[in-house]
Amino acid sequence: MTTTEPATGATAAPAAIVRPPLPVKMVIAGGFGVGKTTTVGAISEIEPLTTEAAITEVAAGVDDLTHTPRKTTTTVAMDFGCLTIDPTLKLYLFGTPGQERFGFMWDDIVEGAVGGLVIVDTRRLDDCYAAVDYFEHKGIPFAVAANAFDGKVEHTLDEIRWALDVTDGVPVVVFDARERGSVRDALLVVLELALARTEN
Repeated sequence: MTTTEPATGATAAPAAIVRPPLPVKMVIAGGFGVGKTTTVGAISEIEPLTTEAAITEVAAGVDDLTHTPRKTTTTVAMDFGCLTIDPTLKLYLFGTPGQERFGFMWDDIVEGAVGGLVIVDTRRLDDCYAAVDYFEHKGIPFAVAANAFDGKVEHTLDEIRWALDVTDGVPVVVFDARERGSVRDALLVVLELALARTEN
């Protein structure tokens, strides 16, 4: 028998089983015009699904455009995107509408989510109170991410934490919704928080 011939009765090694990545749902929430759609668009590896509608004169009279005068559209249902973290894990991102009048959709959007990222505009912190209260009430782990509009935030992280009255167990970070790497880091904070919750 030559060295190139297989031994009699030898069996081939079983092929490795390649499993698809584990799907994990995460919610991007916050008030009107804080950067939720921008966040999903900056990180999604697919063309994000958005449900943007033009802001009408009637809506402009209801939604405060003081700090977002160039905003011409708004999310009326949800944003959707995804991101493969590694071969074992894939994030599915769902962005909520920011206006309270669309709040009836939140329960459906949030169902099954492991955690949430609440985006805030530090020029109008009160706009995110509803989102913070929602996650606290539902017992869903979340982090607060202050979006650095024009490269800056109006308050320190301690001031933001105090104003939102969140516990030390809620991470508060600064990020830029336009920058992929910055968005990734903010999402990883939520993911680590959710994983820690499951291990306890």
